[in-house]
Amino acid sequence: MTSRKMSRLTHLDAEGRARMVDVSDKPATAREAMAEGFVRMSAATKALALSGEAKKGDVRATAEIAGVMAAKRTADLIPLCHTLALSKVEVVVEPADEGLQVRARVKTTGPTGVEMEALTAVSVACLTLYDMLKAAERGMTIEGVRLIEKSGGASGDWRRG
Repeated sequence: MTSRKMSRLTHLDAEGRARMVDVSDKPATAREAMAEGFVRMSAATKALALSGEAKKGDVRATAEIAGVMAAKRTADLIPLCHTLALSKVEVVVEPADEGLQVRARVKTTGPTGVEMEALTAVSVACLTLYDMLKAAERGMTIEGVRLIEKSGGASGDWRRG
């Protein structure tokens, strides 16, 4: 890898070694990110999830809580992420064609963004849905985990087109 390419990756130093980015001189600004994911499943499994009668309990509520908890622990899971004081984490699981849609919105005021927290919330919420429904259907798939939008910081606002 050339040094030019390495210089664009903020988590690599000049020698190509992984490092945590120093954000101590960056101003604290309002930052927000939204991510989404999808769990594809049969109509019968989706009906079970929405009924509240799954063997493990309220599937949607449990997945939403798991997503919130995961966002708060992102720095424990992703090695070079900063620990952030999150001011809001909202995870919503909603029915959609052929499965359940998961969306997470995360906010903070700080020197670095919350994209990874939103993506982690969605990922863990999707995994929780799978775990809670796997007795009914092992062939479910987790798809399309992606950042939808982010705001704040030096790079400004971004929205998926």
